[in-house]
Amino acid sequence: MRNQYSDQFKWQVVQQYLYGKVGLKETAHHFGLDYSMVRRWVEQCRQHGPSGLRQTRRHYSPAFKREVLERRWRDGLSIRQTEILFDIRAAGAIGRWERQYHSGGLTALEPKRTGRRPMPQKPPSPPPEPPTDGERSHEELLEELAYLRAENAYLK
Repeated sequence: MRNQYSDQFKWQVVQQYLYGKVGLKETAHHFGLDYSMVRRWVEQCRQHGPSGLRQTRRHYSPAFKREVLERRWRDGLSIRQTEILFDIRAAGAIGRWERQYHSGGLTALEPKRTGRRPMPQKPPSPPPEPPTDGERSHEELLEELAYLRAENAYLK
């Protein structure tokens, strides 16, 4: 999912909520947003400051994903609380990781390759075998004999 809101807009929404006299739902309605998004931005800002509103592109290792899931399960955290705790800004990532983990274990958390698949490699064809003496013509044998005699004479 692409981030469609600028950092400046997010900051404006958070400031309106924190220093305005209206609640979360009213702030969201004023800006035409879902209140859960405003709540997420406010919590990210409270936990990580204004930098918590910046979109980041991170790739998480399977070990990190497992650590996040185990902490969520062990401490009984909600997905939102876990996202804030680990500063995971990709909406829905933890829920996706849980589904992957339950369906395929730790290996399902490995990143998937994107792009085109490589073409299957054809095994190299073996070089053609030279014809045996019985398959060659009389002229070909005489030519080879002349070549070998010349080579032999040159070495002497």
